[in-house]
Amino acid sequence: MNNVYGIYGASGFGKEVLPLVKEQFGVESKIVFVDDGNVPNKLLGCDILNFEQFVNHNGKKRVTIAIANSKIREKLTVKCLEKGIEIFDVKASNCVVLEDEKMGEGSILCPFVTLTSDITIGKSFQANIYSYVAHDCVIGDYVTFAPAVKCNGNVHVGDHAYIGTGAIIHQGKPNRPLRIGKGAVVAAGAVVTKSVPDGMTVFGNPAIEFTKENIKRRT
Repeated sequence: MNNVYGIYGASGFGKEVLPLVKEQFGVESKIVFVDDGNVPNKLLGCDILNFEQFVNHNGKKRVTIAIANSKIREKLTVKCLEKGIEIFDVKASNCVVLEDEKMGEGSILCPFVTLTSDITIGKSFQANIYSYVAHDCVIGDYVTFAPAVKCNGNVHVGDHAYIGTGAIIHQGKPNRPLRIGKGAVVAAGAVVTKSVPDGMTVFGNPAIEFTKENIKRRT
């Protein structure tokens, strides 16, 4: 039975994931986009199917969720698994992965991503171009790294955290890791030097909570 590889999300990130899927599974593989929005029937030469059409497509279906919003990513992952559709990992050929790395299913590792040693990563991790995760880090489920995130050693990142483009997370200590809380947001370009509580948005250098008062203080 032929495999059909679906990229859930016919938008900007999906366009970037398509060449990686072609590289990984061959340009002759059947690759489609899956999207439930008001979108065309074709994108970059691939058919765009809604979820029902994808489920009913001939062949063994596998899918990757190319959507940055982690809550939507989780919802779609659950929906696909309930229909028996396997979630596959995407990994650019020039990624660097060193030793003792553990990762849940559904990851997307874009070009020039580096994972060093002794790292534990949960489900559906997305690491965009030029991001890295250093030694002794623990990354939760449905975490999103935008391009060029620098996550240094002994950092723990909670589920559904979002780390913006170019953010730098300073190194923690073996007995006291720096923590990015569950659902926290680190703004683009922020330099995080201390732990961030659950659900908090931080910005700036050094990173502080995103409030009107702090914005005025920094401008």
